[in-house]
Amino acid sequence: MILKWVAVITVSAVISYLMGSVNSSIITVKLLEGKDIRDFGSGNAGLTNTLRVFGKKCALITLLGDLLKGILAVIICKVICTLCGVGIGTENDVHFIGYIAGFFAVLGHIFPIYYGFKGGKGVLVGVSVFIVIHPLLFVMLIREFAIVLAISRYVSLSSIIATSLCPFMTFAIQFFLEAHDWQTALLYSLMSIPVCATVIYMHRSNIHRLREGTENRFSFGKKEEEK
Repeated sequence: MILKWVAVITVSAVISYLMGSVNSSIITVKLLEGKDIRDFGSGNAGLTNTLRVFGKKCALITLLGDLLKGILAVIICKVICTLCGVGIGTENDVHFIGYIAGFFAVLGHIFPIYYGFKGGKGVLVGVSVFIVIHPLLFVMLIREFAIVLAISRYVSLSSIIATSLCPFMTFAIQFFLEAHDWQTALLYSLMSIPVCATVIYMHRSNIHRLREGTENRFSFGKKEEEK
């Protein structure tokens, strides 16, 4: 039984990492513009830099691609767990694998094996996994992101705050709305922390610029500097 768990988690981690390594920004800009997004703007292969440098069309495709790969990674890994009979509790709950899949998909996005381990910051991929794990949590995270962005116009600050709230929101939803016992709610809350911590860590340069007052603000009316 332990070997089955190890095998399923290992396979899920590898699949998620490889899927996360497929960088939508790099592919989109290369196909549509014939250029490498990492050579422009901030050098970050993410949504905001793509929008700023190459416009809305490339940014939209990047957005959909990054969301899709996170969603597919979780779905595929949940199917694997279900087929192998690997789950938590008497109900054989397979939600746990979503957090593992999400973490490795984010790692793949940040350190893509196909692109010299130089990718984006993992925000979109990180939040996309919650569309499958818990849609309400996804909506709540997007809401908090939008509120902070509307007030501050800092994409980085909005990402950091929404990400920081994720473990607490996870516990609240699991315990109060889903009526799980506090141990299960705490488990899922703790499992969300590696994804959140990784995304926040990747914003360390943004945090420094926020402290120094040199971080670029996002403009809703024109292309703006990458976070």
